[in-house]
Amino acid sequence: MNAADRFRAAVDSRDLAAAEELFTEDVRLFSPVKFTPFEGRPMVLGLLRVLLRTFEDFRYIGRFDGSSETGTDGGEAPSAVLLFRTTVNGREVHGIDLLHFAEDGRIKEFTVMVRPQSAVHALGEAVLAGLVADGLVPGPA
Repeated sequence: MNAADRFRAAVDSRDLAAAEELFTEDVRLFSPVKFTPFEGRPMVLGLLRVLLRTFEDFRYIGRFDGSSETGTDGGEAPSAVLLFRTTVNGREVHGIDLLHFAEDGRIKEFTVMVRPQSAVHALGEAVLAGLVADGLVPGPA
């Protein structure tokens, strides 16, 4: 079982300990609701914890494998795209998780894309509230 399969299994079972070992220490997560990436394993795991609480009926529905250029170093890396569906605050969300793998097979870069725009707004509000509640980011001034 490769890292994409193990990541999917960890998310399906909501097992953050299993997900933690799949990320490089300097993993970067690009979110649809924040311009700069979330950086480092502790922050990415904190965000994943919030997402698992926020998503209603989350499910992966497909997968594509290949390679693509990363934002981390501009080099081409083995990659997987996991397609998902979920609901956030009553809004249906369609999305993908784009995973880029390091040479050791762990996830070094993670990009999340969702649609439609109204879902992006609902997701952003819910995630910010969760990040503030968990003390990962400061609250609004």
